[in-house]
Amino acid sequence: MAQKPNTNHDFSLQKTLGLIGSSEPFVQVLESIKQVAPTHITVLITGESGTGKEMIARAIHELSPRKEKPMLTVNCGAIPEGILESELFGHEKGSFTGASETRKGYFELADHGTLFLDEIGEMPLGTQVKLLRVLEEKEFMRVGGSKITQADVRVLAATNRDLEIAVKRGEFRKDLFYRLNAVKINVPPLRKRKSDIRPLSILFAEQVCRENNIRFQGFTEDAFEFMETYSWPGNIRELRNMIERIIILEKGQMIDKSLLETHLTKDMELDRNLPVVLPKSSEQTERELMYRALIDIRLAIEELRSLIVGQSPQKIEKIGFQEPLRTDVPTHAEEEMTLKEMEKIQIEKALERYRRNRRKAARALGIGERTLYRKLKEYGLE
Repeated sequence: MAQKPNTNHDFSLQKTLGLIGSSEPFVQVLESIKQVAPTHITVLITGESGTGKEMIARAIHELSPRKEKPMLTVNCGAIPEGILESELFGHEKGSFTGASETRKGYFELADHGTLFLDEIGEMPLGTQVKLLRVLEEKEFMRVGGSKITQADVRVLAATNRDLEIAVKRGEFRKDLFYRLNAVKINVPPLRKRKSDIRPLSILFAEQVCRENNIRFQGFTEDAFEFMETYSWPGNIRELRNMIERIIILEKGQMIDKSLLETHLTKDMELDRNLPVVLPKSSEQTERELMYRALIDIRLAIEELRSLIVGQSPQKIEKIGFQEPLRTDVPTHAEEEMTLKEMEKIQIEKALERYRRNRRKAARALGIGERTLYRKLKEYGLE
């Protein structure tokens, strides 16, 4: 039988922090939170996307001596490389184009509080070096500055990547990994917390009805049974989004198994309309996306060439070309170019365009950095 929280105080605390669950894997997470929260140690929170890693971080902050100070969140994967360092450490006026005034970074703003670094595995290597210095020395310099700034900040980090593999691939610094990995809390996926699905569903339904002023008729028993057997690949986020969508679209009517199946079927139909089949690995997915992008690019070039072939130099000039227009027609060999050859050429062009900056090149190609590293090795472009 699933283990339950020891006291009513524990349940009250869970409800306050939004952490609902009595399954054994989740109880272990709650125990870890209670152990590390009163300290100042750095914590690495791991788990699949949608498992609630930010809520775990917020619970640690709320139970810590720093709870009266701010907790700031930075998504390291959503901020471009050239901006992330300035966002974290601030910058001096005139340190780069557009720096019209001195600005504090997140570390200064979170002084004596908590800084949550989400998607830490996406942080560029250069920024990782400076983060390690802050963690070890509690000091840093603003971008373009020469003055050392002190910062008493507790860092909580989260990732859905396996950082040990990233370290082996040279995508994450080993010394930073060991510094972050002093305490690790792994958040279990929802499929391993089946007994928590019922209380979570009730909680989400209450929140949705309160926020939207909807009267809800509740769940049937077969609805709960169905949800407890479903795999929930999107974890808690998927569960909440589905309940919210059904309650709003179905105007609060009772949720039963058939209603759940109807909405899940709609989701699957949407998935089938995507350009890439979902069950494939991320590597296969990225490869197919790149191939399709290359084909689209080639078709667009051929279409553009067909539009301007035969135009007079004056008309071509009016179109807006700043460089001499190529008039050579692709040879038969070029037309029969394989996808791999096209892929290699596009990678070379992207690297040249972004001056060998692999992160920017990968973003321009629409693939992950890990995929780009692998292809550079495959094509001898390292």
